[in-house]
Amino acid sequence: MMKFTAMALPVFEHSINDYHLRDDVEAEIRNPYPFQTIEYFLYLKNWIDAVQWHLEDIIRDPLINPVKALEIKRTIDRSNQERTDLVELIDSYFLDKYKDTRALPDATINTESPAWAVDRLSILALKIAHMGEEANREEADQEHRDAARKKLNVLVEQREDLSRAIDQLLEDIAAGRKYMKVYKQMKMYNDPTLNPVLYKKTSRR
Repeated sequence: MMKFTAMALPVFEHSINDYHLRDDVEAEIRNPYPFQTIEYFLYLKNWIDAVQWHLEDIIRDPLINPVKALEIKRTIDRSNQERTDLVELIDSYFLDKYKDTRALPDATINTESPAWAVDRLSILALKIAHMGEEANREEADQEHRDAARKKLNVLVEQREDLSRAIDQLLEDIAAGRKYMKVYKQMKMYNDPTLNPVLYKKTSRR
């Protein structure tokens, strides 16, 4: 049976390659996977990450118009909320998949849910893709390419370790050695009832 990360990583790479065909943060997503399958959600997850990656690059331009920078910052905030919602949806997939598994008496909980580990794997796929570009950038000098190559090697090793850890976690959950307990992230800065800057302004009106 195929391990989860062996399925997920090519989906992430598919998303990254598709994004860079247009390389436009406003490009319309064209998700090639059947709607509401796990592959569909993984592709969407990585696309959101890819767009946010490039928005973070753009906003660091020292000559950027301040109004444009604020607009991008608010776009990033919305993107972060979408990312969180999607991670929680992916966790719902795992909860449903293992809903009939009975935890063993000595089962333990993990420090993070499977989907938040998958979130890190998606970001890592982006780091590897972009560090690979730097390691092969022709206009850069050899010192730059060599340094990027060393970092790329570390990132690839990190991907192998994280993939192994995710697959082991899922195997442990399936066997009852681990159990899932998912908490909603409850981000406060987007909530006008929890962010004091927002609710104090409302009360002054």
